[in-house]
Amino acid sequence: MGRAFQNRKESMAKTAAAKTKVYSKYGREIYVCAKQGGTDPTGNLALRGLIERAKKDQVPSHVIDKALDKASGVGGEDFSPARYEGFGPGNCMVIVECLTDNPNRTFGDVRACFNKAKSKLGTPGSVSHMFDHCAILAFPGDDEEATLEALMEAEVDVTDIESEDGHITIFAPHTEYAKAKQALLDAFGELEFEIDEIQFVPQTVTPVEGDDVAMFEKLLDTLNELDDVQNVFHNAEIENET
Repeated sequence: MGRAFQNRKESMAKTAAAKTKVYSKYGREIYVCAKQGGTDPTGNLALRGLIERAKKDQVPSHVIDKALDKASGVGGEDFSPARYEGFGPGNCMVIVECLTDNPNRTFGDVRACFNKAKSKLGTPGSVSHMFDHCAILAFPGDDEEATLEALMEAEVDVTDIESEDGHITIFAPHTEYAKAKQALLDAFGELEFEIDEIQFVPQTVTPVEGDDVAMFEKLLDTLNELDDVQNVFHNAEIENET
C-alpha cells in the first residue's frame, strides 16, 4: 500500500477565500454525516472522526456547531453524494466526490472542469476499479503485533498494516471503518489519530510530466474551487516534484 494514501485532497487553505471554502465543505460533510448517523459523536464514529479532522484543519467551532444544529432540526438542505470518474492530463485517473443538492448542476460544473483541462469524464466504474476504497487509520505507536491482534479479535478485515517511524497505519475496506476504529479504541483507549479517513487509494501511479503538469494542476484547482466538490483522488505522480 505504501505512501499512496498521502495522495489525498489537494486543496489546502492558503487565503481567506480558500479557508471559507474549506469551512463550507466541512460544514456540509458534517451536516450529512450527522443527518445519516445521528448528531452524537460518541455513537457516530464517522462523525467523531470528521469533527476531529475539521478541528485539526482549524475549522472554527461555530461552523461545526451550526452544521450539527442544522442536522438535528427538521428539513434543511437535502444533499446527496455524487461521484464522478474520468481521465486527466497524461491519462491519469481521477475520482471526484461531491455532496450536492442539484446533481444536474454539479455534473455540468465537473464536466466543464475536465473540458477546460483537456480531460474527459468517464462512465461510473471506468477508473474506480483501479483504486482501493479504504478506511485508513494512523496513530502513534510501534506495537504492530498487539494492534493486529486487537483487530483480529474484533473480526476486522484488515487489508494491510504498517509500522514506521513510531507510527502505525491500518488499511481496511471502507465498510470496516467503524468496526476497525472501535476495536482500536477498545484496545488502547483514547487515541490521537493522525489519519482518520476513508479514501480511494490508487493501485498504480501514472507519471504526469511536461505540459501535462500545468494542465493537471489546473484541473485540480478548478475542481477544488467548486462548492459541491468534497474530495479529489487521483493516481498522478508529478515528475518534476522536488
